[in-house]
Amino acid sequence: MLVPLAHSAIAPSQLAALLDAGAPSLAHLTLLDIAVIAIYFVMVIWIGFYLKSKANTSEEFFMAGREMTAWIAGLSFVSANLGSLELMGWAGSAYQYGILAAHWYWIGAIPAMLFLGIVMMPFYYVCKTHSVPGYLKLRYGQGASVVSAFSFAFMTVLMSGVNMFAMAEVMKVVLGWNLSFSIIVSSLAVAAYVALGGLRSAIFNEVLQFVLIWGGALLVPILGLIEAGGWNGLKARIAKNIATGIVAPGDYTHMWRSIGHFSDNPMGIHWTGIVFGLGFAISFGYWTTDFLVVQRVLAANNLRSARMAPVIGSFFKMAVPLIVILPGLLGLVVLQNANGSHMQLVGENVIKDCARNSADSGLADPSACSVALASTAVLPETQKAVLSGSGGVQLHSYNEVLPLMLVRYCSPGLLGLGITALIAGFMSGMAGNVSAFSAVWTYDIYKPLFNNKAKDEHYVAIGRWATILGVIISIGTAYMVMSAAGIMDYVQALFSFFISPLLGVVLMGMFWKRATRQGGFWGLLIGTLTSVGLYAWVKVDPSAVKYVAFSPLAKALAQDMYRALWSVSVAVLVTLVVSLCTPAHSLASLEGVVYGATKLPKEEPVPIYKNEYFWMVLAILCFLALNIYFW
Repeated sequence: MLVPLAHSAIAPSQLAALLDAGAPSLAHLTLLDIAVIAIYFVMVIWIGFYLKSKANTSEEFFMAGREMTAWIAGLSFVSANLGSLELMGWAGSAYQYGILAAHWYWIGAIPAMLFLGIVMMPFYYVCKTHSVPGYLKLRYGQGASVVSAFSFAFMTVLMSGVNMFAMAEVMKVVLGWNLSFSIIVSSLAVAAYVALGGLRSAIFNEVLQFVLIWGGALLVPILGLIEAGGWNGLKARIAKNIATGIVAPGDYTHMWRSIGHFSDNPMGIHWTGIVFGLGFAISFGYWTTDFLVVQRVLAANNLRSARMAPVIGSFFKMAVPLIVILPGLLGLVVLQNANGSHMQLVGENVIKDCARNSADSGLADPSACSVALASTAVLPETQKAVLSGSGGVQLHSYNEVLPLMLVRYCSPGLLGLGITALIAGFMSGMAGNVSAFSAVWTYDIYKPLFNNKAKDEHYVAIGRWATILGVIISIGTAYMVMSAAGIMDYVQALFSFFISPLLGVVLMGMFWKRATRQGGFWGLLIGTLTSVGLYAWVKVDPSAVKYVAFSPLAKALAQDMYRALWSVSVAVLVTLVVSLCTPAHSLASLEGVVYGATKLPKEEPVPIYKNEYFWMVLAILCFLALNIYFW
């Protein structure tokens, strides 16, 4: 049962005065809910203070002393990626595109995670680098490292802003809190515990947050499937809603069957975009070169633990669609407006054009709202109700589907646990980006460019101040997300800009001895500019999408896949051509950073249940089984 705000201990006028509420709330947290959330905040801040004494050197602050076990590193590896943008963004994408969104968890993650653990981790770990730009410095020199460092630092604060925005959305939907208030307040705890305890504090909190996320979010798919009549019942109800026009046409329940042609699925994507754009350019770029996740594995206590961590994480990653994708699909059939009609969610851009000042003040701009609604699949009668200011119908965005589902199913206490799960997701995602920003700023920007002769304590202090700086910049970037139709459209665009070209350069450097410093620098720079240029081209001339994504039907996420493929291809080609035109490195200078020029340490035999290759094979079998079942 939900507790209406009108019956709460805090009157609506008081709440509005205190928080400048920008939207009507759907529920009010009881004292039990507030207690659950308060206990969580106390725990994470306490962890930060407790671990402060173990973050005095740069190795401890930035790399957690390299003392993490395979399980701790593996759970942190997954949890750092399981932020609010994952929980809310992909739930919203599942509402838009159906089960196609699960590709980002399976083909868009598992092969790359296994490749990182088994093939690439030895090079990262053996050379004892503090970051991926640090590896580029060893392989290509300062030029490529600086380009990568600035790109990565820019991306991390943008991604951190996404998590802030996602958390603010939860507070807006559930409690009616003003977005700005939520963004500022919810960032303070992360700034505190990361600045205090460094990566060690971030990792231990991420493990705690992983447990809370599953505990708080698992109730939604279970109760939702019961209401929908199981998986078969859900498929039947989606088909019925498509037939009546409530849901836009498309195949929402098959992963591969509907991507033989651009027009056969809601995303407007072909299987080549999924396999090569997502399965290679985006996923390998993210999971093998994004320092946010690689940093967690580098904190492992030995090479075997570093190799096992991504393999362990792959099993948990395969299960995440249960608490992320499934709620989005359920939202297509179970969400209702206050007047009993079916709720249809829209993009953030539509919400912005149809913004309300309060529950009864009418539309801010009726003409803009009318035009925005006309471009959606919202039923005519629903559009009329929105434009007339009917209290029985309210617009909500795709990004709000998960909190809307939480409000629908969670009673007092359980709602607090569910909100805590989303807060934990926010903190996990933001802390991961902020701690990575701190390490890259200190080691790959500040130290080589400004002060490379300071004492170790100085760099720890710079890392703590960089944490605060990262949070402040992230607050500003959070507002940029509001112009995106969906959170994940924004995120995948960032990946195609910065991560995919980096992948091409790293792979060429790690597996081709002939790659040179000049080749790596120009490959990374031109690959990045190619992706940004293609994005700008489509923005200026929307008809250009047929050249960039090979179809005028490609939606934003589909465009990101092909743009990533273009950028990694250009990066590889430029690295290849420039390297062949410049002097080669000596073999001795490549030791520790190139496959074939590096002697890897021998590992002692272990029982099969501790062997990373055994678990890798098992993960591959699970991955194939899931794809076949949902084909």
